[in-house]
Amino acid sequence: MAAGTAGPTARTWNHYGQVPVRDSRGARGDTVGREKKCWDTMAESKHIPKVLVVDDEPNIRELVQVALNFHGCTVLTAASGQAALRDAETIEPDLIVLDVMLPDLDGFEVCRRLRARGNDVPIIFLTARDTSSDTVQGLALGGDDYVTKPFSVEALVARIRAVLRRAARPADEAAEDETVTLRAGDLELDESRWTVHRAGTPVELSPTEFRLLAYLMRHQGRVLTRAQLLENVWGWDYAGQSQIVETYVSYLRRKLDPLGPPIIHTQRGVGYTLRPPQPVPGHAESLR
Repeated sequence: MAAGTAGPTARTWNHYGQVPVRDSRGARGDTVGREKKCWDTMAESKHIPKVLVVDDEPNIRELVQVALNFHGCTVLTAASGQAALRDAETIEPDLIVLDVMLPDLDGFEVCRRLRARGNDVPIIFLTARDTSSDTVQGLALGGDDYVTKPFSVEALVARIRAVLRRAARPADEAAEDETVTLRAGDLELDESRWTVHRAGTPVELSPTEFRLLAYLMRHQGRVLTRAQLLENVWGWDYAGQSQIVETYVSYLRRKLDPLGPPIIHTQRGVGYTLRPPQPVPGHAESLR
């Protein structure tokens, strides 16, 4: 039985969330220990992650709160879209777990309004609608990940850990080098200023498009599989979601190709590679 389904809450926590259940000697199960060790590794920075959980179902709010509290997070909850907007501004969470189907504003509208205000807090959507169009819509609005109901709390915790780790990475890299600029032919990406130019022309990218392009540029000339891109850009293990990669590659092509020759190429059946155009006249593209 997974989260979001009817049934005894304690059983759901034990089987799916891996929330610790002590025996008479106080021992935890092996799975709990492995998961706790992974979370502790992420939390070594001594910063306690603050997570806002937004869902109109009390049992889901409680389930996620207990699991995240166990893994070292401070958790606040809200039951509506308006409350989520208010709390996002007042408590400044490190991440929001946001249900799509809320009684007033849906999760997509909450995300849209936060992004319009310049609030880039990472968002993981909870949705009962497992369709690629909903997934793409949520990510295109600026969401960072999505989890389909009914869900495993253990998997949700892993997604939260991955998104928090990814969100912290740009700040760490900027602290190490404030002038990191990636170049590939006439394409230039400034990681510290989050700007992209092609042939001197500014290119407006969403946060996800920017991360995808940066990863491709860091590995230019190499063919990257869809699974590699999912894991390193979205923080997902490969789970058949290749359409997300394909959608965002098409977004990048629409914005970059009008400014110069194609630069992102498809290796059929494998993945994608970013290659600057060759200066040799008459060079034929072997990919694409």
